[in-house]
Amino acid sequence: MAASLRLRGAASGLRFWSRRQRPAVASLAVVCSRSMASKTPVGFIGLGNMGNPMAKNLMKHGYPLIIYDVFPDACKEFQDAGEQVVSCPADVAEKADRIITMLPTSMNAIEAYSGANGILKKVKKGSLLIDSSTIDPAVSKELAKEVEKMGAVFMDAPVSGGVGAARSRNLTFMVGGVEDEFAAAQELLGCMGSNVVYCGAVGTGQAAKICNNMLLAISMIGTAEAMNLGIRLGLDPKLLAKILNMSSGRCWSSDTYNPVPGVMDGVPSANNYQGGFGATLMAKDLGLAQDSATNTKSPILLGSLAHQIYRMMCAKGYSKKDFSSVFQFLREEETF
Repeated sequence: MAASLRLRGAASGLRFWSRRQRPAVASLAVVCSRSMASKTPVGFIGLGNMGNPMAKNLMKHGYPLIIYDVFPDACKEFQDAGEQVVSCPADVAEKADRIITMLPTSMNAIEAYSGANGILKKVKKGSLLIDSSTIDPAVSKELAKEVEKMGAVFMDAPVSGGVGAARSRNLTFMVGGVEDEFAAAQELLGCMGSNVVYCGAVGTGQAAKICNNMLLAISMIGTAEAMNLGIRLGLDPKLLAKILNMSSGRCWSSDTYNPVPGVMDGVPSANNYQGGFGATLMAKDLGLAQDSATNTKSPILLGSLAHQIYRMMCAKGYSKKDFSSVFQFLREEETF
């Protein structure tokens, strides 16, 4: 991988822990043949909180899987179910010509694609590579260039909806890449999500995701602040949530993913903020938004403040908790 890509990825990763021409080999005939071979093996790399249920939904649709995760224990239940587990991303590429990656950071994605045992070491010409990680749009564009050199197709397709939506196949995929390839990607992504939206050239999927997550972080902090204030004013939290959700303050953070323990079942706040979308990952995504805002000279006053709050949370022991634990953080933070 080019030095510029490694430096850019390293900068994104250390903070916390395209316009592409269609390749000649990726002809319409290749795309059509991929669609017709619908039950040929699919590679899946990254079996974390999101990747695990996504891969399971592919299994439910009859796709044999070629699996890899940096943590072998994450692969065990798939291996027990008869799926093939391999030792590195390159081996996935050797055995499958359609691969989905779901990784935490830009650095992880760079390593999976262009590392010593990365996908690009053994990728087949005409392969379809779909990255559902949330990473720097510039890194997605650089990866697309490297993939194109190998005669394969790269698309960025980050997701929204959280672990619950991943389990229930209700994710939203925001897809960037050559439009002629969208149908081939949609075939697979539709097995894992209820909305698959084409956004434009490579990197636009990431752009949409970064904007969405910035708004999500802001709305979660706002919901947590409103709930905290109401509770301290003597309101029952369930009653307050009910009022918010029938009023103009209603949002996803209040009606689907409420951050207050005891208000809703089946969300991280009901389970000591375990599972879900980690505060570290939200801080990482807000860092990506901050970088993008700087590059485009866009004012994101609330986005920048949200970034600071989540960085503070991570520094004070919340890094492994779900991002809705901002409610607990605000309750305990005397300086606010």
